[in-house]
Amino acid sequence: MEHVGIVVDDLAAATEFFVELGLVLQGEGTVEGRWVDRVVGLESVRADIAMMQTPDGNGRLELTKFHSPSIQDDTRRGDNRHAPANTRGIRHVAFAVEDIDAVVAGLRARGAELVGELERYEDSYRLCYVRGPEGIIIELAERIG
Repeated sequence: MEHVGIVVDDLAAATEFFVELGLVLQGEGTVEGRWVDRVVGLESVRADIAMMQTPDGNGRLELTKFHSPSIQDDTRRGDNRHAPANTRGIRHVAFAVEDIDAVVAGLRARGAELVGELERYEDSYRLCYVRGPEGIIIELAERIG
């Protein structure tokens, strides 16, 4: 996989959230022009992007803030920032972490909140879902045992 893309309204807040999680900002920039219009199937696209990379270099996230055309909520669903984890579509991105308690504390300090509870799965993992900026759900997984 090359990367996972997440569209956000507040690019700075989303970038800070993922930096707190341990991702590294690879680069930022603006994309616009006919080539972008043709790729995404929209007209007059102008967007800022931030490319984030996991510390091990094996995964990347592209955070995108569209300036034009403006983000359109699906009127059938409305704003899904508080949608439950079982809502159709991409609902979460999972990250392996070394110290889940420290990561959760750091994210909470930035306004994130647990979706459910921090739980142990057998003798394999400690797991939780965290809801970050704009309703983005992140699963944290600490391998144990």
